[in-house]
Amino acid sequence: MEKSKLKKITTATVYTIVLLLAFSMLIPFLWMVSTALMTENEVYQFPPKLLPTNWKWENFAEAMSLQPFGRFFLNTMIVAAVSVLGQLMFCSMAAYAFARLRFAWRDKIFALYLGTMMIPAIVTIIPTFLVITTFGWINTYWALFTPTLSSVWGIFLLRQFFLTIPKELEDAARVDGASEFTIFRKVILPLSKPALATLAIFAFMGSWKDFLWPLIVTNRTDMRTVEVGIANFSNLYNTDWSHQMAAAVVVMVPIVIVFSFAQKYFVKGITMTGIKG
Repeated sequence: MEKSKLKKITTATVYTIVLLLAFSMLIPFLWMVSTALMTENEVYQFPPKLLPTNWKWENFAEAMSLQPFGRFFLNTMIVAAVSVLGQLMFCSMAAYAFARLRFAWRDKIFALYLGTMMIPAIVTIIPTFLVITTFGWINTYWALFTPTLSSVWGIFLLRQFFLTIPKELEDAARVDGASEFTIFRKVILPLSKPALATLAIFAFMGSWKDFLWPLIVTNRTDMRTVEVGIANFSNLYNTDWSHQMAAAVVVMVPIVIVFSFAQKYFVKGITMTGIKG
């Protein structure tokens, strides 16, 4: 009886701590929504208010009209869609080569390629910008999505998942006369939906919330993305916090929707990836 009681107390304590930690992660988002519904005077009140006195829902419509967010959303959707398709295509083909094809120095090349993940992304910004400038792609969609068409992390993720697929399935397909590309397209990819969905979610999120690169390669308003649009509410002398937070809430909605629809594949992909080395 005492052991059972102690176990219940321990379980309740663990759940309480987990719930508190989960709630602490939500606090910044709740604060963002609360600020989005405040008036300008309430935002600068001291001590800060947790909830607005009068919920100003029109802040969302005003935020969308103060900046050309229609164009920002279109640009971001185009860049995110191309980035996701590019990573799914190029990363899956490279991962299949590293996981299944046999060629000289395969593992060493993969290890060298994987080692590039240790290079901070900020280091490659200037060389990438110089290449984009040489091609004359400044203020174009090519500049925005070309650097994101492939990723080392995506290749690593898919390679690890491909290694968990039984080779007997490929052997059976080869006996039936299937080529390597047919095996890749009709055997490997259909069985890799969890990993592909995981990569798609991360690629979409990375492209959707990217701020620094679009800021560098675009200087025209009509080529800006949503993250740069949110930053436009801040200037040297003032920050329009209520409208900026309202825009941030709206921009966050597509990410929540994408994750909600692909959640089961995401969890499965993360769970199964990395079983084999």
